[in-house]
Amino acid sequence: MNTVIPAHTLSLAGARMALDAAMAHATELGVAVCVTVADEAGEPVVAARMDGAPRLSARIAADKAYTVAAFNGLPTDRWWDLIKDDPALVHGITHTPRLTIFGGGAPVLVDGSLVGSVGVSGGSADQDQAIAEAGAAGVHVP
Repeated sequence: MNTVIPAHTLSLAGARMALDAAMAHATELGVAVCVTVADEAGEPVVAARMDGAPRLSARIAADKAYTVAAFNGLPTDRWWDLIKDDPALVHGITHTPRLTIFGGGAPVLVDGSLVGSVGVSGGSADQDQAIAEAGAAGVHVP
Protein backbone atom coordinates (compact mmCIF):
# COMPACT_ATOMS: atom_id res chain seq x y z
CA MET A 1 0.00 0.00 0.00
CA ASN A 2 1.39 3.40 -0.96
CA THR A 3 0.89 6.27 1.44
CA VAL A 4 0.77 9.71 -0.08
CA ILE A 5 2.05 12.49 2.16
CA PRO A 6 0.85 15.97 1.21
CA ALA A 7 3.64 18.39 0.29
CA HIS A 8 2.58 20.71 3.09
CA THR A 9 3.30 18.16 5.83
CA LEU A 10 6.55 17.80 7.72
CA SER A 11 7.75 14.22 7.30
CA LEU A 12 9.20 12.14 10.10
CA ALA A 13 12.61 12.46 8.45
CA GLY A 14 12.26 16.25 8.36
CA ALA A 15 11.10 16.34 11.96
CA ARG A 16 14.13 14.32 13.02
CA MET A 17 16.40 16.77 11.17
CA ALA A 18 14.84 19.61 13.14
CA LEU A 19 15.12 17.72 16.42
CA ASP A 20 18.77 16.86 15.83
CA ALA A 21 19.66 20.43 14.82
CA ALA A 22 17.87 21.88 17.85
CA MET A 23 19.55 19.50 20.29
CA ALA A 24 22.95 20.12 18.71
CA HIS A 25 22.51 23.88 19.18
CA ALA A 26 21.34 23.38 22.76
CA THR A 27 24.45 21.31 23.43
CA GLU A 28 26.62 24.08 21.95
CA LEU A 29 24.93 26.56 24.30
CA GLY A 30 25.27 24.19 27.26
CA VAL A 31 21.52 24.17 27.91
CA ALA A 32 19.39 21.10 28.64
CA VAL A 33 16.01 21.56 26.94
CA CYS A 34 12.90 19.79 25.79
CA VAL A 35 12.14 19.93 22.07
CA THR A 36 8.90 19.19 20.26
CA VAL A 37 8.69 19.19 16.47
CA ALA A 38 5.11 19.38 15.22
CA ASP A 39 3.37 19.14 11.87
CA GLU A 40 1.51 22.03 10.22
CA ALA A 41 -1.51 21.42 12.50
CA GLY A 42 0.61 21.60 15.65
CA GLU A 43 0.46 17.87 16.36
CA PRO A 44 3.76 16.46 17.66
CA VAL A 45 5.80 14.37 15.25
CA VAL A 46 8.85 13.89 17.51
CA ALA A 47 9.82 15.09 20.95
CA ALA A 48 12.77 14.68 23.27
CA ARG A 49 13.84 15.74 26.75
CA MET A 50 17.60 16.17 27.06
CA ASP A 51 19.24 14.78 30.19
CA GLY A 52 18.74 17.28 32.99
CA ALA A 53 15.96 19.27 31.28
CA PRO A 54 13.04 20.18 33.54
CA ARG A 55 10.10 17.79 33.18
CA LEU A 56 7.55 20.61 32.99
CA SER A 57 9.44 21.98 29.99
CA ALA A 58 8.23 19.07 27.85
CA ARG A 59 4.64 20.37 27.92
CA ILE A 60 5.76 23.97 27.43
CA ALA A 61 7.82 22.98 24.36
CA ALA A 62 4.79 21.20 22.89
CA ASP A 63 2.64 24.27 23.55
CA LYS A 64 5.18 26.55 21.85
CA ALA A 65 5.18 24.35 18.75
CA TYR A 66 1.37 24.31 18.81
CA THR A 67 1.17 28.11 19.17
CA VAL A 68 3.34 28.63 16.08
CA ALA A 69 1.25 26.24 13.99
CA ALA A 70 -2.08 27.55 15.30
CA PHE A 71 -1.18 31.10 14.27
CA ASN A 72 0.07 30.35 10.76
CA GLY A 73 3.77 30.37 11.58
CA LEU A 74 4.02 33.37 13.90
CA PRO A 75 7.10 32.76 16.09
CA THR A 76 6.32 32.84 19.80
CA ASP A 77 8.90 35.54 20.50
CA ARG A 78 6.86 38.02 18.43
CA TRP A 79 3.69 37.77 20.55
CA TRP A 80 4.57 40.15 23.38
CA ASP A 81 5.27 43.09 21.07
CA LEU A 82 1.94 42.48 19.34
CA ILE A 83 -0.16 42.56 22.53
CA LYS A 84 1.77 44.56 25.15
CA ASP A 85 -0.05 47.85 24.48
CA ASP A 86 -3.52 46.32 24.65
CA PRO A 87 -4.43 45.47 28.26
CA ALA A 88 -7.50 43.50 27.20
CA LEU A 89 -5.32 41.18 25.11
CA VAL A 90 -2.59 40.93 27.74
CA HIS A 91 -5.12 39.90 30.38
CA GLY A 92 -7.46 37.99 28.08
CA ILE A 93 -5.68 36.11 25.31
CA THR A 94 -2.89 34.98 27.64
CA HIS A 95 -5.45 32.71 29.33
CA THR A 96 -6.02 30.82 26.09
CA PRO A 97 -5.04 27.19 26.64
CA ARG A 98 -1.74 26.24 24.98
CA LEU A 99 -0.97 29.81 23.81
CA THR A 100 2.62 30.74 24.62
CA ILE A 101 3.73 34.35 24.20
CA PHE A 102 7.48 34.14 24.87
CA GLY A 103 10.45 32.84 22.93
CA GLY A 104 10.98 29.23 21.99
CA GLY A 105 8.68 28.55 19.06
CA ALA A 106 9.72 28.78 15.40
CA PRO A 107 8.05 27.84 12.12
CA VAL A 108 9.44 25.25 9.72
CA LEU A 109 8.98 26.66 6.23
CA VAL A 110 9.51 24.90 2.92
CA ASP A 111 9.30 27.07 -0.18
CA GLY A 112 7.63 29.73 1.95
CA SER A 113 4.89 27.41 3.20
CA LEU A 114 4.39 26.39 6.81
CA VAL A 115 4.98 22.64 7.11
CA GLY A 116 5.63 22.39 10.83
CA SER A 117 7.04 24.04 13.91
CA VAL A 118 9.67 23.61 16.59
CA GLY A 119 9.02 24.29 20.26
CA VAL A 120 11.81 24.47 22.83
CA SER A 121 11.73 24.97 26.59
CA GLY A 122 14.30 24.70 29.36
CA GLY A 123 16.60 27.69 28.86
CA SER A 124 15.95 31.41 28.84
CA ALA A 125 13.40 32.71 26.34
CA ASP A 126 16.26 33.94 24.13
CA GLN A 127 18.09 30.61 24.32
CA ASP A 128 14.91 28.68 23.61
CA GLN A 129 14.18 30.88 20.57
CA ALA A 130 17.70 30.49 19.18
CA ILE A 131 17.50 26.71 19.63
CA ALA A 132 14.06 26.54 17.98
CA GLU A 133 15.29 28.61 15.04
CA ALA A 134 18.33 26.35 14.66
CA GLY A 135 16.00 23.36 14.64
CA ALA A 136 13.75 24.89 12.01
CA ALA A 137 16.76 25.80 9.88
CA GLY A 138 18.00 22.22 10.13
CA VAL A 139 15.23 20.91 7.86
CA HIS A 140 16.60 20.34 4.38
CA VAL A 141 14.45 19.25 1.47
CA PRO A 142 16.24 17.32 -1.27
